[in-house]
Amino acid sequence: MTLWFVFALMTVAAIFAVLLPLGRSGRVQDQGSEVAVYKDQLAEIERDLGAGLIAAPEAEAARVEIGRRLLAAAGSKPAVEPKSSLKWRRAAAVLALVGLPLVAIGVYMPLGSPRLQAFPLAQRERGSGSGMAQSLENLVAQVEQHLEKNPTDGRGWNVLAPVLERLGRFDDAARAFRNSLTYNGESAERRSDLGEALSAAAGGVVTAEAKAEFERAHALSADDPKANYFLGLAAEQDGRKDDAVSIWRALLAKAPADAPWRPLVQSSLARVGGGAMPALSDETVAASKDMAEGDRNAMVRGMVERLATRLKQNGDDVEGWLRLVRAYLVMGDRDKAVGASSDARQAVANDADRLRQLNEGLKTLGLDG
Repeated sequence: MTLWFVFALMTVAAIFAVLLPLGRSGRVQDQGSEVAVYKDQLAEIERDLGAGLIAAPEAEAARVEIGRRLLAAAGSKPAVEPKSSLKWRRAAAVLALVGLPLVAIGVYMPLGSPRLQAFPLAQRERGSGSGMAQSLENLVAQVEQHLEKNPTDGRGWNVLAPVLERLGRFDDAARAFRNSLTYNGESAERRSDLGEALSAAAGGVVTAEAKAEFERAHALSADDPKANYFLGLAAEQDGRKDDAVSIWRALLAKAPADAPWRPLVQSSLARVGGGAMPALSDETVAASKDMAEGDRNAMVRGMVERLATRLKQNGDDVEGWLRLVRAYLVMGDRDKAVGASSDARQAVANDADRLRQLNEGLKTLGLDG
């Protein structure tokens, strides 16, 4: 209640400060000001005459004129402001004094309440998020209505399709991507997008229909990353893990160091056990085919140890360090991989080019820290 009283006093004070001049008459003050001005002018004439700035006849003429005006201003009665004007101004002041608070209260009562409890931030954010989602769905509905009337608008289908996919409407997204292909023409990106929507509609399974789209995209652009990734995923789902590894390794080999999808491909490679093994000569590979698994693993570990020993003696071989780190990661010994990456950085610390090459390679392997 105290807060309301304070606000009321502040409102009244502000209104009075603005409207008080409406009830005053300014004529008397204006006449007093005229008398003061004329007196100042007479004094200034006396100063100019004493300083020799004007002649005596001119000074006398000026005194007579100013004296006449001074007498006229001092002798006239103050003009009284018309009662009608004063009455209307006072009525306006009263109306503002009473009307403004009433209008403010009338607006506040239906829209606000001093008893309204705090609205938690999380609920506000959820409300805002649902509002944005509702707004997006409304926009999508408007675009869909437009496309029903203008089905050949290729640009509209191109805009609508990815939005439908984000909203989880995968079947509708696939239809929109097909229409985009029809009215915008063939492209590897559109074929890959269609294949992705078909896979999403199937719960992440690369169906035969989706695979056909990725193959068409690959035929249009052999370096299309989305097509290559999903073709590798199709190979993994078919049980052809070696083919998946081959596809994904080739994709990483051509990928820029800052490609946003690189971590996804790396994690997929790790899932199928496709980490790169240390380079082996053709003779060694041929000989290892007939070995038992335990003997083959022992041979690989021996080669890794020899590579580590050689790098301690000659640490300038960046590719050798990267092969060593890869080998440790494949064997599941991440601690040794991290230790080898630290040793490699120390070994090439004085060579900026080698250090940059090493850091890029380690980043590819997921050891960029």
